[in-house]
Amino acid sequence: MHRPVQRVGRAPRLTRILVSAAAVPVALVAAGCSSDSGSGGDAQKSASAAPGPTVSASASAPAVRPAAYAKLPKPCSVLPKKTLDELVPKGPKSGKSGGSDDPAQRGNCNWSSLDNNGVKGSQFRWLNVALLRFDSDARGTGNEQAHEYFQKQVAGALSVTGALDSKSAPVAGTGAEATAVRYGLKKKEGSFKQQTIVARVENVVVTLDYNGAGLAGEKTPDAAGLLKAAEKAAKEAVAAVSAANKDGGASGAASPDPASSSKAPSGSGAPSASPSGSAAKGTSKTADKAGSGSASPSKSAAKKN
Repeated sequence: MHRPVQRVGRAPRLTRILVSAAAVPVALVAAGCSSDSGSGGDAQKSASAAPGPTVSASASAPAVRPAAYAKLPKPCSVLPKKTLDELVPKGPKSGKSGGSDDPAQRGNCNWSSLDNNGVKGSQFRWLNVALLRFDSDARGTGNEQAHEYFQKQVAGALSVTGALDSKSAPVAGTGAEATAVRYGLKKKEGSFKQQTIVARVENVVVTLDYNGAGLAGEKTPDAAGLLKAAEKAAKEAVAAVSAANKDGGASGAASPDPASSSKAPSGSGAPSASPSGSAAKGTSKTADKAGSGSASPSKSAAKKN
């Protein structure tokens, strides 16, 4: 899906065309103007015959800026124990890592918690963190591709089938751009409150999904409280990505932010425009591998319950 950085090759030097032929009429004109041309005619011939400077095609095609971040942290280590204790209090000590054929490009980890209160019901929580990194290549810089994927993730979260009362809002202080999407889901196990935080830091997109439900008669959790916890966790996940690349990654400096030239704000209520065809093809399969579209919370709750 993500290809390594492709260096722009030097185009072959342009062939010098008709240089010697062009020198002949110039010499004839110089000889016709004066019978005393002498050495001046020879100088004119020499000047005409000398090849001019050649232009390399690569000079007009600047190289693509290298991706800012060259690696990812281990997905199951991006959140501190204290945060996990708050979000999934009855969860396992370690999360479940999704399989990845390229840990430097993509990865995800999820946790689930079921607080069983007997006849009073149970409180269920489910948390998933997915990381996806983009390299610079012929399609554009890593930042540009990550920005397009960020928009796609936000639009996808806003168009979930069966979502009730979907809302979105920008999240401040979380990477270069971040958006929170929240909605309700009615399942046979109970009413779920879903929070999705999509954040981009340089050429990496972090997607954090967090939901909760009251099962078997337990009350539905407060959506505002779940959102606050999810936003805090997303900030920590973004910080972990930056810390893993504290040496500056591949470029050693922050890259220009493609979001600043976007026509539509990423945090607006309306879904952002879809990425270009080429970028969509390059990211759709990668997104599936990253695990951002993990198993639905209702299925997880059913297994736990």
